[in-house]
Amino acid sequence: MNKIITLLSLIVVITSCKNNKTSSNTTAAVASTSSYTASNHPGKKLMETKCYVCHNPSADHDNRIAPPMVAMKSHYMTDDMSKEEFADAIWNFVKKPSEDKSKMRGAVRRFGVMPYQQFSEEDIKLIANYMYEFKIDEPEWFKEHIEEESKGKMQYRNSGKTINSDGKVHADPKNHAETGMEYALNTKKELGKNLMGTIQKKGTLKAVTFCNKKAYPITDSMAVAQNATIKRVSDKPRNPKNKANTKELELIAQFKNAIAKNEEYTPVTEVVNGKVHFYAPITTNSMCQQCHGSPEKEIQPEVLNTINNLYPEDMATGYAVNEVRGMWSITYNEE
Repeated sequence: MNKIITLLSLIVVITSCKNNKTSSNTTAAVASTSSYTASNHPGKKLMETKCYVCHNPSADHDNRIAPPMVAMKSHYMTDDMSKEEFADAIWNFVKKPSEDKSKMRGAVRRFGVMPYQQFSEEDIKLIANYMYEFKIDEPEWFKEHIEEESKGKMQYRNSGKTINSDGKVHADPKNHAETGMEYALNTKKELGKNLMGTIQKKGTLKAVTFCNKKAYPITDSMAVAQNATIKRVSDKPRNPKNKANTKELELIAQFKNAIAKNEEYTPVTEVVNGKVHFYAPITTNSMCQQCHGSPEKEIQPEVLNTINNLYPEDMATGYAVNEVRGMWSITYNEE
């Protein structure tokens, strides 16, 4: 499994790769994906981890903070467009979002311009490649919505393969890592949706207070809903309750070492007495820097003052983009 948990952070939000690949490497990576199926395509996982915090297909129409990914597919794809052209169009916007470059005027009016994040070209083009080749998840209301909103001028587009390459529909059983990742992503989406909504409506300062009061209740509610124990732990916690234990500290160190060396890594799973223990890193993105970056350069004085008042023992600052800020530590029953 590729590098797949970034935090939400946000959380958010929304995640990023520190070092962009060269265009030649990107082209090779995108071109080599044609043998993937809908379930194992790397763009699928990237889309779920980097995009769904804001563009979650399960969010309802009235309470979402950004359009679903299928809206981008419908607006940016044309009948005569090649896979490479579609990927280039998506990357052209994401690399430096602006209202002028957007093909989604209605979304810009409602949600504003997508904030810049340090995504890599390779990741974005893998996501676009997956969107081009396969039918992606969409809200039940989307098709009717786009036809009504555009008065028939905008074509609904979500074509693509929905079956595996052997021509048969498969329901692949999830392994322990996939189940743990699903629990983490579901929790991340819920935290991200609420946090991003607070940032957009009230600003970063209010988001600090939100995290102080709501992060634990939201995480606990997601744990109950998924019948699991879900924790976010760190070697440099903001809240002392999130301090990692000895086992978790060892794994955080391993993830830090792998990411620092730009090496591939996978979540860690262990089964003990019928319990599955799942661990995956939480990494920073550009939006995390508002509260976890350099106190001298990236955290506004009033935000830093609030953090210090709410968390007198805070250790969670001084991070750069794409560094391990902590780890998901999830336990659930083996089925």
